[in-house]
Amino acid sequence: TMDRDKRWPRTQIGYDVIASHQGFEGRTAETARAAIEASHADGVTDEFVKPVAIDCGDKDVTIRPGDSVIFYNFRADRMRQPVTIFTDRAFAGFDREFIEDLFIVTMTNYDDAYPVHVAFPEQAITNTLAEVLCKHGLQQFHAAETEKYAHVTYFFNGGVETMYEGEARHLEPSPKVPTYDLQPEMSARRLTDAVVQRIAEHDDDFILVNFANPDMVGHTGVLEAAIKAVEAVDECAGRLVEAIVAKGGIACVTADHGNCDRMIDLYTGNPHTYHTTQPVAFFVIGYDGYLNMRPRGALADVSPTVLELMGVPQPPEMTGKSLLEHSGK
Repeated sequence: TMDRDKRWPRTQIGYDVIASHQGFEGRTAETARAAIEASHADGVTDEFVKPVAIDCGDKDVTIRPGDSVIFYNFRADRMRQPVTIFTDRAFAGFDREFIEDLFIVTMTNYDDAYPVHVAFPEQAITNTLAEVLCKHGLQQFHAAETEKYAHVTYFFNGGVETMYEGEARHLEPSPKVPTYDLQPEMSARRLTDAVVQRIAEHDDDFILVNFANPDMVGHTGVLEAAIKAVEAVDECAGRLVEAIVAKGGIACVTADHGNCDRMIDLYTGNPHTYHTTQPVAFFVIGYDGYLNMRPRGALADVSPTVLELMGVPQPPEMTGKSLLEHSGK
């Protein structure tokens, strides 16, 4: 239901449950627990559990004109498609009858264009890395495939949908497969081709690239596919680093959390399908000199580190600290 890749049949399955009370393939259950247990018995777990209608007897639990509807998820990228169905009269992703006079509340602001009430309005995030680079007149390029495009645009820019002056973007479509273990390389190679070409043809001061594979394939719990995903990203990241260093640039390689690093639960032996909290690496490649780096850091330290490498002052809004303890030629 919370698809973010414009695969509307996925979202329609969830919509049919709450708008017409038709579970996937007509499935119903007396309780949510019973629905989950039945799905697990069929070998379908985690995010692959299909929507099920809860049997409430004679009670009408479908959304009707004049109802109040609350969207609880705080993640904007995962909620835009479901909200669009209920707010956009001209929606054409699939056939449905528009439900009139709904009072819709969203947990956070998913998009300024939605005619909804926001329970917790967003706080302005100022002087993000992208904004600081813009203020210093620097050119930047953000690239990802569909599954992570919001991460290098809306999220990275502090909840700002529009591009900053001097910012360019590239979206590489993610493959249309049911689950990414079926195509673990995803669109990494095409994304890399586009960025390498950009490096050759432009002189951007800052380039941001997100590889979706280790996270998206890691969530499937399929070890063999995760290995192929990591191998594909290793190949592509190597190509990017070579292109950056060849042009005299500095490459930083890191992550915001783990996933593929643990594919089997050590206690149960079952597939491990969620993020890990193990420390991630932060590599600096291509610096012309020597660097001493702190052995431990946090995500808040990444932007200050990048700014120091670029010779740009760190704004007071950034409370992290550069990972560079000392550098020299």
